[in-house]
Amino acid sequence: MVVLAGLPGALISAVLLWTGDYSSRLQWTSVLFICVIWLGLAFAVRRRIVFPLQTLSNLLAALGEGDYSIRARRSRASDALSEVMREVNALGETLRQQRLGALERSSQRFSRGRRASPAGGAFGLESRTP
Repeated sequence: MVVLAGLPGALISAVLLWTGDYSSRLQWTSVLFICVIWLGLAFAVRRRIVFPLQTLSNLLAALGEGDYSIRARRSRASDALSEVMREVNALGETLRQQRLGALERSSQRFSRGRRASPAGGAFGLESRTP
């Protein structure tokens, strides 16, 4: 998809070169140069934008499924996409801490209930001795 974004410009440049009064050597060299630059920029865009967006999508899917342990790699860049990655990491950490707190509270309630009624536990049964 990224490669297709540069296709119109590359085609227009090639058509202008081939229809102009230029030497064959200049035409081939220029077209080759345009193609190399076009593909280089396409791969650079893919590495800088598409891969981080895929990573962000995977992180959000994991958070949606309840997996709060996955984190994005730390980035030194100060662009908007890196900021979004940092915020998603912070959200995952907050959700993980909330879940651990809820599990700890429910565990404490369960163990308090067991101590209050050792024989019955959660069922409220009492031990009777005749």
